Amino acid sequence: MAEKINIGIIGGAGYTGGELIRILLNHPNTNIVFVHSNSNAGNLVSDVHQDLLGDTDIKFTGELSDDIDALFLCAGHGKAKEFLDNNTVGDNVKIIDLSHDFRMKGDHDFVYGLPEMNKEAIKKASRIANPGCFATAIQIGLVPLAAAGKLNDDIHISAITGSTGAGQSLSATTHFSWRNNNLSVYKAFQHQHLGEIGQSLNQLQNDFNKKINFVPYRGDFTRGIIASTYLKTDLSLEEAKTIFKDYYKDEPYTHVSDTNIDLKQVINSNKGLVYLEKHDDTLLVISIIDNLIKGASGHAVQNMNLMFGLDEKAGLNLKTIAF
Repeated sequence: MAEKINIGIIGGAGYTGGELIRILLNHPNTNIVFVHSNSNAGNLVSDVHQDLLGDTDIKFTGELSDDIDALFLCAGHGKAKEFLDNNTVGDNVKIIDLSHDFRMKGDHDFVYGLPEMNKEAIKKASRIANPGCFATAIQIGLVPLAAAGKLNDDIHISAITGSTGAGQSLSATTHFSWRNNNLSVYKAFQHQHLGEIGQSLNQLQNDFNKKINFVPYRGDFTRGIIASTYLKTDLSLEEAKTIFKDYYKDEPYTHVSDTNIDLKQVINSNKGLVYLEKHDDTLLVISIIDNLIKGASGHAVQNMNLMFGLDEKAGLNLKTIAF
């Protein structure tokens, strides 16, 4: 593609907006036309996202422009639908929404943007609902089994996320004094991402009707998600590994590890890693992602690449922090 893709961003002042700007500034095929923020209009993007100091002189704006090819919606849940209800976006503009507003099937034309499951549909789509961070981490540990028709028992999940998963606005449970050296459970068995996880599993295995038991934890670290998923199965460990490795053999960012995994292998990257163990009749699947990259902004750029026929990995060759 000779010409660059012109990008608009709505809600660019939050964590996912900042990560999206960082990725797109270094993407070989994109040009950021505007970053919209009502609260920061007129301020330098680098005044809010201070890691971008010296990288850009873009300022936040309260105005919109029609001179774009793609629009990223990084507004909070409920705000994306509100924006589209109140603003006209040209039919030629591809939309990628990072909120929860269009993830569930319904009266809209958004395609659920999990490349590990819907890649061909994403390539043809004009509107994408980017998956949730917990949903992405958990689904990469389950969709190969669903595609093979091997989800035949209740699913049990515990997963822990970093503080950036709660967004940039301060609250009692994101305050440093509370979060540091602390752990807590929240929204046990009723997290909002359960719906999209169940929807995906039923898409791949339409007779799936078992319970998904999910206990989320707030972690005392900044970024990353580690999920432990277990279920009863008659698959051997080698059979399960074969299913996962065959399913992910052509995926650029989701990989199966033969050794145990840890969060530093994925932080600051668009990778998702999966590790399997078998204990008697129980299969344990551990999966990890960076909640802001593979769980949000990097995932959104991966979807954009697919929508515009680019190399799926364009702009996303990010090294993990390692130490």
